[in-house]
This record gives sequence, structure tokens and C-alpha cells, in this order.
Amino acid sequence: MTDTVTLAAHPEDAASARKTGFFRALLSSPTGIIGLAIVGLLLIVALAAPLLAPHDPLRMAAGPRLQPPSWQHWMGTDDFGRDVLSRIIYGAQLTLQIGAIAVGISLTSGLFLGLVAGYASGWAEKVLMRLVDVLFSFTEIVIALACLAIFGVGLTNAMIAIGIASIPFYARVTHSVVLVEKNKPYFEAAVAAGAGHGRLIFRHLLPNVVPTLIVVGTLGVSTAVLAAAGLSFLGLGAQPPQPEWGFMLSSSRDLISRAPWMMIFPGLAIAFTVLGFNLLGDGVREALDPRQRQR
Repeated sequence: MTDTVTLAAHPEDAASARKTGFFRALLSSPTGIIGLAIVGLLLIVALAAPLLAPHDPLRMAAGPRLQPPSWQHWMGTDDFGRDVLSRIIYGAQLTLQIGAIAVGISLTSGLFLGLVAGYASGWAEKVLMRLVDVLFSFTEIVIALACLAIFGVGLTNAMIAIGIASIPFYARVTHSVVLVEKNKPYFEAAVAAGAGHGRLIFRHLLPNVVPTLIVVGTLGVSTAVLAAAGLSFLGLGAQPPQPEWGFMLSSSRDLISRAPWMMIFPGLAIAFTVLGFNLLGDGVREALDPRQRQR
């Protein structure tokens, strides 16, 4: 009882306790630990790429063409003599950039639309959510292809297109959470007490929406990585000579019988990245779920 009163009297202590409990719960989850380790390794590789890469990823004839894995080139060389390991290491930078930009666009835009629609109700909710429903009638890849047809091909445009294509999903999730929170006693009490719109949105609704979006956004990174790899594989995303993993898969498909390592290693990089973010998302979900903490 004393601890509860103390935390109530000192909100900063309560916030610190919640953060400590979150990280403790995350580190106690096997899936969370594995996901955190994979994503942390990816982050380290991306940040330290100039130090870790043994060769220039864009330099042609860094070694013999189509050389199999060896002590000099651990993952072999491609058809231009470029070191595959160096290209995969630098590709980690593009992967994190894809996840950050695409999810950032979709999450912030979806959060705004869902929050406004759920809080405003009335005609504003009907107009915004019917617009979201129309976009939901198309698959994300169709919306992304339509955006690329307007903006043009390229990795930057692909990231923007993927972000736009995912906005309806985040808007729908936010809208659902807002509707649930608006019907809870604490929110009705705040309205009865005369709380203003700003306090109701930023003090009561937003803090309860963000945890759900953190989980969805973490899982959404893997979806964005796969979508970008797919667009690059079709020639609509990364362009030569960018060391993007999906483009590396595309450029190696005609050489799979002669140089299978050109396809195997980028494919494994994509698979482990997607696995890492999915496991991290599951770990974050468990850490943010009070029912999981009580077990």
C-alpha cells in the first residue's frame, strides 16, 4: 500500500518503475532475448559496416568473378567480382533504413487518422474510416505498385510506397484501440470532470494506444523488409549497384546453378532479419501485457 501511494505521489518514479518492469519482462522472455540479439547484431553490423566489410561493396573485380566461398572471400564473389560478404554487410544499412522510413510513414500517418477518427466520432469518423476501408480493399502490394507508377522506381520511392500502402492497417488498429479506451470508466470520468480535448487525447488516449502500435510497428518492420525485397526483386526498388538484399537475389537468379552462394547468403540475411523482428515483436507484446507479467 505504501509503495502504491509513493508511486502515485511521484509520477516520475512510477514511469521509471514501468520501464524497469518492461525491460525485465522483455529479458525474461526467450523469444524477446533471441529477437533482441538478432536485431542488435543487425544494428551493430549496419553501424560498423565500414569497419567490418573487408572490401568495397561497389568495387568491381575485388576478386575473381563467381569465386566460391574461400578464406579471402568468405561468401564468394558475384558476377562482377564484388565481395558478397561486403555487400551483405552494407545491405544491413539499407534494411534498417527501409524499416525505419516505411514504418515511420505508415505508423505516424495511421496513428493520426485513427486517433482523429476514433476521438471525433460522427461524420469525421465515417468519412475517414470509409476512406480507410476503400484502401483496405486493395492489397498492400497493389497500392505500392500504384505509388511507384506515380513516383517512379527506386529504393527511396519504394520505401515511401510501402509506408503509404500500410497506412490503412495502422489507422484501423489505432481506431479500434481508441474506441475501446473511450468506453472505459477512467475516460468517461475524465470527460465528466471537464477535461479538455488536448488532455483527453494526449494524457489518456495516446499513452494507451502507443504500446499496441509499438508491437505492431516492430512486427511491421519485417513486413516492410519483405515488401522492399520483393519490389527490388522485380526491379522496382533498389537499382544497380546498390547492395540491397532483394536486388542481390534478383541479379543472381540466372546464376543459381553456377553460383548458388549469390542467392543463398542474401536469402539467409533476409530470413534472419525477418525472424529477428518477429521474435522481438512477440517479446515486446509479452512484456507490455500485464497478464504475462503476473505469470
